[in-house]
Amino acid sequence: MHRRNIAMEVFVRDEHFCVVGTLHDERPWAGGELGPRHLHVMELAIVVRLADMTIVDAAADMQAFPHAECTAIEPHFRDLVGLSVARGYTSAVQERFGRQRGCSHLEFLARALGPVVMQGLTSAGAYRVEKGDGQHPMAGGAGFGFLADTCHIWTEDGPGPQKVGLGWRPGLTGYPAPPVAEVRRRLADAAEPDPAG
Repeated sequence: MHRRNIAMEVFVRDEHFCVVGTLHDERPWAGGELGPRHLHVMELAIVVRLADMTIVDAAADMQAFPHAECTAIEPHFRDLVGLSVARGYTSAVQERFGRQRGCSHLEFLARALGPVVMQGLTSAGAYRVEKGDGQHPMAGGAGFGFLADTCHIWTEDGPGPQKVGLGWRPGLTGYPAPPVAEVRRRLADAAEPDPAG
């Protein structure tokens, strides 16, 4: 009856990420005679300065929408400029664009873009490793702070911090990372001297 597709893409531009989110609501069965097949096609793009994780540019673009007046809200999403995508981002977006202050679809995209930036950071680190440009930025044990309390894995005493404490780093044990007990066993085995000499 209804299909919603969400796409998020992160591009690197100098010392910035350009992050583009697209929302597409479709009625696959609609022929377009009595009602539209494509209800919403909306795009929200932000540019994030990596040095401080601050949004330095933002633009909304509605390509399919139910009311002629819908597009009047597009310029308001420039108010994302100046926000940090680090802690407090989601509540700041809801405060600016929630409910009657914005468009529920663009506000949804805005909230989703923050976590995508964080995933882009880890992907950029993995890309450097894959291309032979050095170690993953988190390989030394630093750089995990932004993950604190983002999910059940990264709670203060959760599996993520336990693995980091044991010496686990991205790319060292395969994907997905094994359970804490397996990381502990592997590191213990690696530390034991080889009896064969």
